[in-house]
Amino acid sequence: MTTLSSPAGSVAQRQTLDRLVAAHRGKPGAVLAILEALQQNDPHNYLPRSLILATARALGLPLAQIISVVSFYSFFNLTPQGEHTVTICRGTACHTRGSRILLDTLRGTLDFPEPVSADSEPTVFTTRDNKITLRTVACFGQCAMAPVVDLDHTICGQMNRQKVIAAVEKLQR
Repeated sequence: MTTLSSPAGSVAQRQTLDRLVAAHRGKPGAVLAILEALQQNDPHNYLPRSLILATARALGLPLAQIISVVSFYSFFNLTPQGEHTVTICRGTACHTRGSRILLDTLRGTLDFPEPVSADSEPTVFTTRDNKITLRTVACFGQCAMAPVVDLDHTICGQMNRQKVIAAVEKLQR
């Protein structure tokens, strides 16, 4: 896991941050572009708090402003992500065609660090071994293919328990 020991981060992360700030200074959308590049540069595809703090300092912005951006956009991750991502659609068409069953199946099958209640609706879970991150999304807009699951950015439609288990087992190998 990437954990920074100081607010400034590791030397390599600080150099990356400095390079990104210089490249984007004064450009519209600079904060988003910088944060996105920093997250993509992290081996676990997330933004550690210390790197968020270093970004605020480097841009001369209040920490609250950076945190509000990171917490508003769902593509930013504040916890380490797995090597593979499984995203289950929870839109109406997918829900009525069984996406909840798919979600519950994977919640019960994969090894999450703490028990996940079927009553709760958190949207992101990562397995203990950091192989799989399971998340939900409001809608993919692929309703005709419901229920829909995104497996590492590949949309798979008309999924059922057997298909989703087989797909996740393939990712774990």
